[in-house]
Amino acid sequence: MTTTTGPAAVIDKTMAADPARARRWGWWAVVEHLVLRMRRYIATLLITGIGSPFLYLLGLGAGLGVLVDEGEGVGGVPYLTFVAPALVLASVMQTSVQENVLGTFGGFKWFNMFPAMRLTPVTPAQMAVGVQVGALIRVLPLLGFYLIAVVAFGIADPLRALALVPVGVLLSLAVGFLVMGWVSTQEHDRGQLSFVERFGVVPLTLFSGTYFPLDTLPGYLQPIGWVSPLWHAVELGRAAMYGHRPGIDLAAVHIGYLALLAAAGAWLSVRHFRRRLDE
Repeated sequence: MTTTTGPAAVIDKTMAADPARARRWGWWAVVEHLVLRMRRYIATLLITGIGSPFLYLLGLGAGLGVLVDEGEGVGGVPYLTFVAPALVLASVMQTSVQENVLGTFGGFKWFNMFPAMRLTPVTPAQMAVGVQVGALIRVLPLLGFYLIAVVAFGIADPLRALALVPVGVLLSLAVGFLVMGWVSTQEHDRGQLSFVERFGVVPLTLFSGTYFPLDTLPGYLQPIGWVSPLWHAVELGRAAMYGHRPGIDLAAVHIGYLALLAAAGAWLSVRHFRRRLDE
């Protein structure tokens, strides 16, 4: 019989002893387990989370931004203002992808968290939701550190900076569930897990209007941005941070597209979790 040790074992025993609680809060048991695991590398998370935003913004503002701003900036604003919300959201996407690739595959293959939890009343759907909430717990501090840097650099006032939080959460769910939906079908790691970063995260970051407006790309490359969840989030983020206005109709399209991706990814994830754990 597959078993777990440490925090997972404690959670599994608690859920098994109280089935009614598991039916309501099984997803939270998964979150608790993931948070307890994060304690092992909390120092690394803090160092990278605090340092990266300031280094990225300082490098772009004092480097490339100086050259771009010798013209008229981008869209009538300084380059650092233009690129800051995109940097924040690109980091959210990357973090969500990492958590879902490693967390989902590891939960099935490396440390058997999901098979062990399936021996309790915790359902496959609750496991999938719990992993996404756990990823958000990793994403939200990163968002916070970036927003502190944005305010410290004078790029946006605190209220406008805070408006990036719901955009980041929606992006994390959209990307996270999609990645989870695919990773949950992979039974062996033959190097394909690294493809998500190489052929997903990197191209989407480069071709989603992150460092330059999407319409400056050749026409045949612009559709990459149109289907990219990052581009839709970046457009919303720029509207929130400095008043770049896509229009109410386009804003609704951006939000609807991200919500649709999140819903489709959640459906696929739950379906694949049930197939692997119940069949």
